Amino acid sequence: MVGYLSSILGYAEKCDSYLIFSGETALGNSVRIVLYFLGLAYCFIGLSAITARFFQSMENVVKHSREVVVIDPVTKAEIITHEKVWNYTIADISLLAFGTSFPQISLATIDAIRNLGNLYAGGLGPGTLVGSAAFDLFPIHAVCVVIPKAGELKKIADLGVWIVELFWSFWAYIWLYIILEVWTPNVITLLEALLTVLQYGLLLIHAYAQDKRWPYISLPIARDERPEDWVPEEIPRQKSLETVECSEITHFNEENRDTVDIFSIHSENSRDTYVRVPQTDDAENSGKFMETELEDTCLLTIWRQQFVDALTVCNFFQQVESQKSKKMDNIYTRIAKIFWQLLLLPWRFMFAFVPPCHIAHGWISFICSLIFISGIAYIVTKITDLISCVTGINAYVIAFTALAGGTSWPDLVASKIAAERQKTADSAIANITCSNSVNIYVGIGVPWLIDTLYNFIAYREPLRIQNAGGLSFSLIVFFATSVGCISVLVLRRIVFGAELGGPRLWAWITCAFFMLLWVIFVVLSSLKVSGFI
Repeated sequence: MVGYLSSILGYAEKCDSYLIFSGETALGNSVRIVLYFLGLAYCFIGLSAITARFFQSMENVVKHSREVVVIDPVTKAEIITHEKVWNYTIADISLLAFGTSFPQISLATIDAIRNLGNLYAGGLGPGTLVGSAAFDLFPIHAVCVVIPKAGELKKIADLGVWIVELFWSFWAYIWLYIILEVWTPNVITLLEALLTVLQYGLLLIHAYAQDKRWPYISLPIARDERPEDWVPEEIPRQKSLETVECSEITHFNEENRDTVDIFSIHSENSRDTYVRVPQTDDAENSGKFMETELEDTCLLTIWRQQFVDALTVCNFFQQVESQKSKKMDNIYTRIAKIFWQLLLLPWRFMFAFVPPCHIAHGWISFICSLIFISGIAYIVTKITDLISCVTGINAYVIAFTALAGGTSWPDLVASKIAAERQKTADSAIANITCSNSVNIYVGIGVPWLIDTLYNFIAYREPLRIQNAGGLSFSLIVFFATSVGCISVLVLRRIVFGAELGGPRLWAWITCAFFMLLWVIFVVLSSLKVSGFI
């Protein structure tokens, strides 16, 4: 115990690794610990900033609609219907859950690539993903329960889809324990890694079947009728490109919007219908040319404005002054706001290079955002290695505590927004269960598939898990505590009629219980990895 505590306090053996320059090794361990933790926190700020841009691009992706032409049998006029391409449930499980979990997925994938040629898998990725699952299930549920106003109830409307998602979430961790301890103990084969990834496809198919109520596959559970205002009225949008002037385009500043409407895919108004008015070929071609030219000009204006907003710190404070908030009269509050904006300035300028999300339905911005997230994740892995080297703390402990919490911040933001804005609890809770499934099937499955495939080709050897015992123990603790969490949600459904909100006192008691479960998971897992259990 003394040796372990002394390593935490900075008395570990001298670490010769460094991040930027070799002079770092001349600094004391305590100084390096502080600097590296500050660097890790700054990377998490960057992840939050680029995730906001990622959500905006994802919003455009999921709002993509296809044109359906129907001939009216009476008038012979063409009736044009625009229907959304993405199914609600599939968008939740794929784009939303994958997007919020991508920091953990990219970190685990980078860790796997760094370990190519090593017969032992790195523990940084799996540790982060299991810790992230615990953070998603306990602290995020704790936040969502108390978000609704006092007395307001928000329940899951499509209980059948949630049960399917919950089943695959629980099965993911049971499956992980089976391949770690039962099927091939302490070893991951190519077949096991491949089956892990393929189960993500089965999750998508099963959830879609439940959403569409396919016979023999879906559960016979009726979907509650959703109110027309299932998603509250959105922030006023820009005018169409045909009627707007480029000078009227709102500045592309994340702080100018209260939230990014990543849940607008659930809008009941998912279909727009109109009758096409016949036009001459010349008029139609001329209109298309003018529309394309105007669109290109406006997109360039928006992209230029991104850089202007990124470098203009004063915009934020002008808005604050216009609100005439008494709280802003405090000079210390103003200084704190200015300091925060200066911290964000480098990240905002860097992310201004991401193309506007209006291009190609948001796909280019979507991909560029993922590239930036991967770059930050790579820096995070390097800093984590240095923290482990300098302090002597097991990297696995850092992974499922600091890394799990930092990389799960997008999950927390997404579920919080859903709990605030939506009339039901579907997306707020679905994001949690789906993210946990994605963490295992994709976040752990893909890196292990990369390593096992390389080892099979190069050495004809399976992939060995260096800390399989610690990982398996964490899975057992997580499974036991998660049963308690889900049981409370079911009990709230029976007693209050909803999973989120309700009487304020009981909401806070539920919140405290969920946080207690998370503390139990972190403490027991840390003690096991450190050798005290």
